[in-house]
Amino acid sequence: MNRDPGPELRRRDVLLAALSLLAGCGGGVDSGGTGTGVASTYSYGPIVGFGSIIVNGVHYDDSAAAIAGDDGTPLGRSELRLGMQTEVLASAVTVSAGVSSATASTIQLRSEIVGPVQAIDATNQRLTVLGQSVQVQPGTVFDASLANGYASLAVGAPVEVYANFDVATGRFVATRIEPRSAPAAYKLRGLVGALSLDAQTITIGALTISWSAVAPADPVTALAPGSAVRVVLATTPVAGIWTATALAPGRPALADRERAELEGHVSAFTSTSSFAVNGVPVDATAASFPNGSAGLTLGARVSVKGSLRSGTLVATSVAVEDGSEGEQDYELHGSIDALDATAQSFVVRGVTVVWSATTVFEGGTAASLAVGANVEVKGPLSPDGTRVDAVSVQIDN
Repeated sequence: MNRDPGPELRRRDVLLAALSLLAGCGGGVDSGGTGTGVASTYSYGPIVGFGSIIVNGVHYDDSAAAIAGDDGTPLGRSELRLGMQTEVLASAVTVSAGVSSATASTIQLRSEIVGPVQAIDATNQRLTVLGQSVQVQPGTVFDASLANGYASLAVGAPVEVYANFDVATGRFVATRIEPRSAPAAYKLRGLVGALSLDAQTITIGALTISWSAVAPADPVTALAPGSAVRVVLATTPVAGIWTATALAPGRPALADRERAELEGHVSAFTSTSSFAVNGVPVDATAASFPNGSAGLTLGARVSVKGSLRSGTLVATSVAVEDGSEGEQDYELHGSIDALDATAQSFVVRGVTVVWSATTVFEGGTAASLAVGANVEVKGPLSPDGTRVDAVSVQIDN
C-alpha cells in the first residue's frame, strides 16, 4: 500500500476531533454515553480477521464504514489488512449465537512508523526503522509482497510499521510490516525524549528532529518530555537532524462511549487499579481480572474492556495477555478470489490461505474449492508471517 503521510497528518486528528465534538453536542455520531446513538462503541486494536473486520473479538460490519488511512486519506475495504492497528467507532455490540458484532461507522488505520530500515538484528528479530527499535514477534504479519517475511527486509528499504509501543523496553512491537515505495515523506508517532528550546529540537528514540518550521504555540507544553506526538519528516536529514514538516498530538481526544475496548501495552502504571494503555488512562477500581493481576506491570500486554468517561476508560475487565503480539488463530469469512490448487492455496479478502493434509474440511473437500466459493477459514500465521495456515476450512454451499 502506498499511502503518503505527507503534510495532511492533521486530517486524522481533525476527523476524530469532529467526531468527539458531535458526540458532545448530541450530533448523531455519538449519544454522549447513553448507548442509543449509532456510534456508542470505541475499539482499538489490530485486525485479526475478515468477513466483517474482527477487532478485539468483535465482528464489525465495515460495508458502510468511512475508512481512512493514518493521514486521513479515504480508503476502500479492500485496503484493510491483517495486523493493521485500527480505531473503530461503531454501534452498540450485540451477541448472537456466541458471536459479538456491531456496525462500524468509521475505521481509522493507525501506523506508527513510515521510514527506512536502518539495521537488521536477525538474532533478536529486531529492526531499527527511522531511529526506532522495532521488535518482530511470531505473530507479526508481513505483507505478501515480502515473500519471505522478515528475511525479505533489506537495509535502506522504506517500510510502514503497525505496532504497539512498549514503554518498559523502549521498543515498538510490530503487528504488521509492509513495504513502501519511495514515500514522499516519512512519519513517526512516539514519545518525546528530550526538548531543546534553544535548538528547537526534540528527540524520539534515536532520532533528533527540528520543529522550527512547525513550531507549536506553546512548545514547552506541547513538546514536553513524555508527550506523545506525530510528526511528518522530510526524507533527508540535515547534518544528522531530521526536519519536521507537520506536527500534531499523538493521541486523539476520546468522547464518552458505553463500550470501549483496548488491546496494547501498559504505558503508565501507578497501581493495578490506575494505569494507562496506549496512553489512555484506565480506572480499574471495579474491574475483574480473569487472568489475575500479578502480571499487570509497566509494558505488560493487556486487553481492557469497559466504558469511556471523560477521557478515562472505566474498566469492567482487564486481561493480562500471554504469548507474542498477535500470536493467535485468525478467522476469515468470504469468497475465494484466487485459487492455486497445485500450491494448495487460495486468497480471501487479500489474505493468502494455505491448506495441507492436516486441514479439516467441512461442507466439502479440497476439490470443492473454486473461485467465488464462500468459505470460513481458521488458522494461525505461517512461520514467515505472510499467510494463514488453515487448520479448518468450511465451505458454504
